[in-house]
Amino acid sequence: MHAFPPGTTSTPTAIAVPPSLSLPVIEAAFPRQLHPYWPRLQEKTRTWLLEKRLMPADKVEEYADGLCYTDLMAGYYIGAPDEVLQAIADYSAWFFVWDDRHDRDIVHGRADAWRRLRFELHAALDSPGHHLHHEDSLVAAFADSMVRLYSFLPRTWNARFARHFHAVIDAYDQEFRNRTHGIIPRVEEYLALRRLTFAHRIWTDLLEPSAGCELPDGVRKHPAYRRAALLSQEFAAWYNDLCSLPKEIAGDEVHNLGISLVAHEGLTLEGAVEEVRRRIEECISEFLVTEREAIRFADGLDDGTVRGKELSAAVRACLCNMRNWFSSVYWFHHESGRYMVDSWDDRSTPPYVNNEAAGEK
Repeated sequence: MHAFPPGTTSTPTAIAVPPSLSLPVIEAAFPRQLHPYWPRLQEKTRTWLLEKRLMPADKVEEYADGLCYTDLMAGYYIGAPDEVLQAIADYSAWFFVWDDRHDRDIVHGRADAWRRLRFELHAALDSPGHHLHHEDSLVAAFADSMVRLYSFLPRTWNARFARHFHAVIDAYDQEFRNRTHGIIPRVEEYLALRRLTFAHRIWTDLLEPSAGCELPDGVRKHPAYRRAALLSQEFAAWYNDLCSLPKEIAGDEVHNLGISLVAHEGLTLEGAVEEVRRRIEECISEFLVTEREAIRFADGLDDGTVRGKELSAAVRACLCNMRNWFSSVYWFHHESGRYMVDSWDDRSTPPYVNNEAAGEK
């Protein structure tokens, strides 16, 4: 049973969080919320995965709900119009499937297939309407996502989103090369790469259509707003590293903060886990301080004008959802079948992926 009944807020059912992954401050100080559209969201994203042929029907039936992809987005973009949340959730599901294709292309040495996919995604990002019927279902579904996401805010937002996602595609290509050659990045190099492969800027950009307002540069680049956004994303990326470490060691991964700490800082595996936890806990503490500064900034935007009130409300909505990201990410990692490696027949091969010749003609 899922932890959430329909509603905007709820108390999750008891979930056993391993001590090494438990963060009492998240459970106490970051109340969990869920968008009221979630039940419909889950149903429609499941249908979209089938229609776009992103997962075989049997895998959608057996695994889609248990992967909790819609739960993650419905816990983050609170207040988003239903159609915005649906587009984001479908795009997020696509992102996970793309991540799995990338992994399988590496595992099976499909360099040509990956190179072709990378070029086609770059092209679809710039002209999605021309790729809606692409022969590769992953490209066609991506184009569909982009057409929908590009419809909510002005072209300036679209151009920014595209610029940010081009960088994500290129970062995935760097990961492909690193894994192919067994290169474990040094810690600082890894952290910079992780900000791209985790798509920090993308999830932050999507706060704006959720709030119904494109934020001007002067607002987005304000130090408190920018820092709060970064900290929410850093937490998510590092907590993902902590939770996915067994999965990634089993799959001969080289991209994980814990793995970089062991390889380049001389830490034991246990020491690396402790260091990743320390960084995560510092991230949470700093967010709580920065959040207060950012709220004061949001309040100051309300100068009595219609535009000032709109910007202040939009920034407050974005900050609330940055906070929601902490709890949504935390519980996702303990509910999603994506990280339950101990239940897999083969710890290096997720049961929900298409492990055949995906991406090949």
